Amino acid sequence: MKNLVTIMVAAILFFSQNNQLNAQNMKEEIPKISNFPVGDKLPEMYSKYFIGQAYLASLTKNKDLNCPIANVTFEPGCRNNWHSHTGGQILVVVGGKGYYQAKGEPARLLLPGDVVEIPANLIHWHGAAPDSWFSHLAIETNPQTNKNTWLEAVNDEQYKKATAASSSKEINLTKAAIKNHEELWPGYESKAAKTDPELIEIFDNWAFDEVISYGNIDTKTRVMMIMGSTIAQGALTEYKMFVNGALNVGVTPVEIKEILYQSVAYVGVAKVIDFIYAANEILKERGIELPVKRQSTTTPENRLEKGLALQKEIFGDIIDKMYEQSPKNQLHIQKYLSANCFGDYQTRTGLDTKTRELLTFSMLISMGGTESQVKGHILGNVNVGNNKETLLSVTTQLLPYIGYPRTLNALKCLNEVIPE
Repeated sequence: MKNLVTIMVAAILFFSQNNQLNAQNMKEEIPKISNFPVGDKLPEMYSKYFIGQAYLASLTKNKDLNCPIANVTFEPGCRNNWHSHTGGQILVVVGGKGYYQAKGEPARLLLPGDVVEIPANLIHWHGAAPDSWFSHLAIETNPQTNKNTWLEAVNDEQYKKATAASSSKEINLTKAAIKNHEELWPGYESKAAKTDPELIEIFDNWAFDEVISYGNIDTKTRVMMIMGSTIAQGALTEYKMFVNGALNVGVTPVEIKEILYQSVAYVGVAKVIDFIYAANEILKERGIELPVKRQSTTTPENRLEKGLALQKEIFGDIIDKMYEQSPKNQLHIQKYLSANCFGDYQTRTGLDTKTRELLTFSMLISMGGTESQVKGHILGNVNVGNNKETLLSVTTQLLPYIGYPRTLNALKCLNEVIPE
């Protein structure tokens, strides 16, 4: 019995030490939660006014501009002491989740994009949430006369009370939902989490856990299909989110452009042009030079020939029948399909034929009212190697973004063309 107790105590000590080491390692691994540099650990002259580890990266060098700006990054649970600035301060949140609290007021939850204007001599503190890294730009106002006054630390009881009050408004996400969301947008939380936490809890747990767990689609392909779907629906806000997410999971600028260019043939340039401008802004913000490398493989002289050949490769003899059965006054449309839709767009490099057919299927089922074309491209997908399982997986992944009616229409087409 005595030996058993000794073994149990040893095991408890082992697991306790192991968990402490794991927690320590998590804190030492600094995730990329913004596009700004993290910098170095705070020097002792500042760190003594912080609980936990923070990092500082000065962003401005020209002192003549009188506008010092630095990026401050906090590990989970890290916060600074109560303090004030004689000249005030502005905080711009760029990553993760944190809190700001003025003396005598409730704590304020901070998410990327939030701005905090701190008046002169107002006593306050700011720092990371207990479970998230946090990063903000600190802009020193009135720098010629601005001085900090450091006060007592925000003790554990104060910190717990401040963050708990705000946390009651937060959402309860599964580990899988958090992991899958973080993969696309590290450190980002939807602004809607503040105003509509119940909806975000329902949607994110479903879309980023239940739905993603179904099927055989990898993350990169899933994101590209969703991008095509958002273009087809004219959903610009969601598209911009997924462009950033796409770049975070390895989708290349060329692939982003090719999705846009191909969508012109199916959605129309009137809708697509705004998405091109939006993508350009994001790519520029990421430091990507435009234009990207050319991907065209045809010339004005051979675009019809090459496009027609690709059509027949994908769809077979049905293309000849379409030409034969077309009224003379509509034959030009068939030629446009061959030369423009396929010759100008589908023959381009940057995306392979299998991906392009899957992308076309995704856009068509997202548009609605295109059942005839959906059925044709189901056959095309099968001919290039995308089987029913793959098409069903893509349809499932698009469900959160296109809704049930269009999803059910897509399934009806799929079952008609490829019966169970």
